[in-house]
Amino acid sequence: MSIGREARNGHGKARVSSVLFLRIQEPRQGGRQKLKGDHSMINSNVFSYINVLDKAADAAWLRNEAISNNLANVDTPNYKRQDVSFEDELIRNLNKVENRTMDAKVYNMNLSRIEPRVYTDAEAYSYRLDGNNVDIDTENVYMAENQITYNSLMQCVKSEFQNLKTAMGNGG
Repeated sequence: MSIGREARNGHGKARVSSVLFLRIQEPRQGGRQKLKGDHSMINSNVFSYINVLDKAADAAWLRNEAISNNLANVDTPNYKRQDVSFEDELIRNLNKVENRTMDAKVYNMNLSRIEPRVYTDAEAYSYRLDGNNVDIDTENVYMAENQITYNSLMQCVKSEFQNLKTAMGNGG
């Protein structure tokens, strides 16, 4: 029996892709806005989405390591699966910013407050006699899902840089 991530965490878990891909549906708004927060990659409104995508890619990379660790310990007695918390914190921070457009929310968000965090999932839960709560089939599904997410994030970063290149007149 495998239990989905939402059920084990006790609440629905939105995916980073659903947050970041809202940008595709919402047109950019013009105008200058005051820079607020520490944007890790480059301090400019032009790179706001790229900075968020960079954080999300770091979280996906860390999640890949956690899932790999879970798979490596599938037969270890009393091992408890690990996961990464990031998407909920991203959504919480986006909702804290009091702007109407997604562009403004991303631009004014303080990225230094958002860090992916590894945690032990469902510590008290185990459906196996050896105390391990890792289901190999579920972990393989999470691995495939995470790889798709990471590849999508990388495609979005590439697209953002292509947009910048086009805007500079070098769009080729």
